Amino acid sequence: MRGDPTMNLSINDLLSPDQLDKMVKEFLKEKIEFLLKEEIKNFIKVEHPDEGLQRNGYYNRDLDTQHGKIEDLSIPRDRQSLFQTQLFQPYQRRDGWLEETVIRMYQSGMSTREVGKMVEKLIGASYSAATISKITDATIKDIETWRKRPLKKRYTALFLDALWIKVRRDTVEKEAVYIAMGIDEEGIREILGFYVGGRESATGWKDVLVDLYTRGVKEVLLGVFDGLSGLEDAFRDIYPKADVQHCVIHQVRNSLKKVRKKDQFELAEALKPIYKAPNLDIALHQFETFKSEWEKRYPSIVKSWEDNLPTLLTFMKYPSGIRYAIYTTNWIERANKEFRKRLRPMNSLPDVTAAEKIIYMISMDRNEHWLGRSAAGFKGAKEKLQEMFEKRYGN
Repeated sequence: MRGDPTMNLSINDLLSPDQLDKMVKEFLKEKIEFLLKEEIKNFIKVEHPDEGLQRNGYYNRDLDTQHGKIEDLSIPRDRQSLFQTQLFQPYQRRDGWLEETVIRMYQSGMSTREVGKMVEKLIGASYSAATISKITDATIKDIETWRKRPLKKRYTALFLDALWIKVRRDTVEKEAVYIAMGIDEEGIREILGFYVGGRESATGWKDVLVDLYTRGVKEVLLGVFDGLSGLEDAFRDIYPKADVQHCVIHQVRNSLKKVRKKDQFELAEALKPIYKAPNLDIALHQFETFKSEWEKRYPSIVKSWEDNLPTLLTFMKYPSGIRYAIYTTNWIERANKEFRKRLRPMNSLPDVTAAEKIIYMISMDRNEHWLGRSAAGFKGAKEKLQEMFEKRYGN
């Protein structure tokens, strides 16, 4: 009895190239859409559990892959348009989809093993942790190029802040990541650099500032940072013509930590007229009112404000339209919040390189998002800011 002749046929004998191509693309489309549904479910329930986000259907788009164009992908969305998949950029249409997907998942905070498992679910092929690491290692050369890139000559303000991450060297220890952000004359924000290692110190910050100066940042109007001991001196060593603005919100928070709980709200309200005053004269008058009301109860707090008032109210020398942006480190803290969100799921990073890859990819995303988007108030302040630059640094 003869055997079934189809038993010796390959899939290529049973299907035409067009049929096989169609089957592969349908398979990929199904897997991608499954992953997108899981991603938005996690986004709503885990990342934004208290914001009342709700699904709002889908929109369709095409995506070019190494297997050809996948048409009419159903991309889920929420009613506030906050969700953005980490699988691809909003307008990405280029090849290298799988590698890009791997990098995006890694950037989102997944470990190499977790990425490997997701890739297996996505395309049915296993990727080892070592393979994932090699794919993400493609960013290492980009990091070095990015770190050495020339920077603009003028920045209205430099924002300096550090965050802490757990890094494994011989042992797992917390280390500082120094983050420097600039905002230029046009009001465009940019992560200028990040530097991983050691504990935060004025010496570490001076090394950061020397690097920025060497790469082209020669003229700065204002440095915005907290009151870390020695940081102001380090900043003035590199930028002696620049002003210093200590973060008002840090000062408020530190003050509230030192008062009784029943007094916290009242004290916070009493401080607002100082830093929300329309000009410096009124701010100083409001401080005297604050001092007369609170000095007996909390003399050390009043003294701290009095001693630091010159650098807490520096922002009032600048155009009123941009003061909201320069009296605190809020802008850079928001960026650091994004870094922490992506790094937190990884608990501790296997090495410094792993930390740098993630921070670099997020920095690139932030800079791309800000590119060409002038912050409110800066267009109207441009002429005044240019006058300030010319007065301090010449033409």
